[in-house]
Amino acid sequence: MSNLPTYVLITPARNEARLIEQTIQSVVTQTVRPVKWVIVSDGATDGTDDIVNSYAVQHDWIELVRIPERVERSFAGKAAAFNQGYARVAGLKYEVIGNLDADITFEEDYFAFLMGKFAENPRLGVAGTPYREENASHDVQFMSPTHVSGACQMFRRECFEEIGGYRPIRSGGIDLIALLSAQAKGWQTWRFDEKACFHHRNVGSGDHAGIFRRLWNRGKKDYLLGSHAGFEIFRAAYQMKSRPLVIGGVLMLAGYGWSMLSGLERTMPEELIELRQRDQIRRLKDVLRHPLRRNSLPMTVRS
Repeated sequence: MSNLPTYVLITPARNEARLIEQTIQSVVTQTVRPVKWVIVSDGATDGTDDIVNSYAVQHDWIELVRIPERVERSFAGKAAAFNQGYARVAGLKYEVIGNLDADITFEEDYFAFLMGKFAENPRLGVAGTPYREENASHDVQFMSPTHVSGACQMFRRECFEEIGGYRPIRSGGIDLIALLSAQAKGWQTWRFDEKACFHHRNVGSGDHAGIFRRLWNRGKKDYLLGSHAGFEIFRAAYQMKSRPLVIGGVLMLAGYGWSMLSGLERTMPEELIELRQRDQIRRLKDVLRHPLRRNSLPMTVRS
């Protein structure tokens, strides 16, 4: 254990009173605990702060930082909240920094396992595991093994500093942009499937729009984040197998097509779009050559 890298965690949290205590208990019982865990209350109004404070008084490595509620809410808010927590660990000695959602749980050796992976490979820049959900709309078998979900993204400190941390992108995808930025800098990124965390709120459920609007927005977001058109067609076809049957994939494709025809400016940096699309086309060709082999086509992107 003494040979494992030290790490810190940062958790942006807004109105997570229903779920955050489970996450706190998962971290508190880790066999290898963080040097510091900063939980940033992003204008919470539901008692989240009280729950966090009740644990902070027992564990001096847990800190609550509260920031005022923002009038306008966007996906850039997660990056802003994270950066508030990042400032609180600036003077600490650590080797790995993690972005941890406030609604996941995991086994007691979860972080010991991930720190072991960083110890084994000095070029590993980003690491994580798959997440599981009830009634999940994605299949981890279709995700690239280099894709690390934003539910729990762990960065080697040098890697995180080199990419400039999370960028405040209003349309979302901050975790994907950070991941691709690490790859562009030559760092290895890997999802280790031997472990998993459980996500207690399904992806997209935090969006209060109806399911049809969410699926339209998913296609729009795919376009903004640089997904290749051919890959999007494949992804939409796969979505047609899930509820709402057929129409879900049609809405995704419509959202993507409308965004493209409207000439919306993509929020993914151009050099990262090229990197992402090359990987998508490579894997699309692979699955078409080997239709019975379920390889690595990402069906969902967290933001």
